[in-house]
Amino acid sequence: MPHTLTVNGRPTLEHVDLELLDSYRFPDGGGFPESYRAFIRHAGWARLFDLWLIYPPVLPGFADGLQGRGENLTARFLSVYREGEEEEFEWMVEPDSDWSRPASLRVFGWSENGDALLWDTSSRTPDEEFAVWESRSLDSLHRLGGSLSEALPLIQARARGSFGARGHDVEPLPAVRL
Repeated sequence: MPHTLTVNGRPTLEHVDLELLDSYRFPDGGGFPESYRAFIRHAGWARLFDLWLIYPPVLPGFADGLQGRGENLTARFLSVYREGEEEEFEWMVEPDSDWSRPASLRVFGWSENGDALLWDTSSRTPDEEFAVWESRSLDSLHRLGGSLSEALPLIQARARGSFGARGHDVEPLPAVRL
């Protein structure tokens, strides 16, 4: 991972489905982006920059996984954006997009402030990455980079602007059973 992240302790990986991390396929036939797989292997289930939860694929019976929480948040995001388009709330797709974009966005991270990190699943690059977008309060779209690795410095800078510098980037969280 190009962006080195410090972990406060041992990553929580016992409930992460590492097999699914490597075998999952999107409708285009490609798997999870390498930057995401590297992040999950390095950080596990954790809070990133004191703010962001990046959802890993989890084993059956565990909460806070990409399959459950990520899918529910994606459905919420898509619903909010469908309503916004119907109401012609153009600011929701500003500053970096238009109404064609939300349909291909999928939530993989969520901030404790109600902001979403999303993959653009229609933008797979030759190196198998997805562009990363942020929707602040589900009310705007900002392109953060061509991969999670490219987006991390921007995410970190915004978090440091809010919370200041910390002694670590990643705070492991306990695995929770359903």
